[in-house]
Amino acid sequence: MPFLRSDLIGSASNKNTVVRPFTDTDVLARFSNERDAWVKYQNDSKAFLYRVRNAYDGVETKQVGARGQAVRVFFESGGHVDVAPVFFEDEDTFWLPAGDGTWIKTSPLRANRWFLERQRSLGGDLRRLVRFVKKWNKAHSSHFSSYHLETIVATVFRSLGDNRRKQLALFFEHAGGYLHVDDPGGQSGDLAASMTLQQEIATGQALASARDRADRALAAESVGDHSEAKRLWRIILGDEFPD
Repeated sequence: MPFLRSDLIGSASNKNTVVRPFTDTDVLARFSNERDAWVKYQNDSKAFLYRVRNAYDGVETKQVGARGQAVRVFFESGGHVDVAPVFFEDEDTFWLPAGDGTWIKTSPLRANRWFLERQRSLGGDLRRLVRFVKKWNKAHSSHFSSYHLETIVATVFRSLGDNRRKQLALFFEHAGGYLHVDDPGGQSGDLAASMTLQQEIATGQALASARDRADRALAAESVGDHSEAKRLWRIILGDEFPD
């Protein structure tokens, strides 16, 4: 297999939006058409995916399985790595197995650059805010995928101040109007396209509930009732939020 190089993508990449303790890492594994590899697999991406999976034979892992678009490698110590094997089209665009034998285009490195540009232009710590929002998402039924949520947070704000509690309250207030954001990588279109009406309603209710608690937490803080403020933030962000 003509392997070229690998790149960290997703939350653990240079976006640094991973929430600790983290259990998964995403890796983009690039392959070239050397020895006609693309010619061999261009009509059967599933065979290509399983060929990459078979390359892990003999590696000490808990489980190796090809799931849709990536090879997921589980480790005995816990956690897993999702290896997304792709063929190179150009510097930003790759062909990724679609899970049904066909291929789809993906541009995760372009999406990473978009996020880092938003981090720079907003004038605040977008990464940290995203990590807090991910804590809320995890504590309340995970309505969003990590990528969808990162894109919404980076889109909602025109600028960021230093008060993360107010930023969170503003996110909960406005995020419902930004569910249907486009893929910043330019390949997948509307990131909420697969959400059903019921899912959108449930997501809106979760955001409204978080907004109500955030407003009450800010009000409690403003009158010096820090115990009540922390109690409310712990409901919003989960039990890992400090006492």
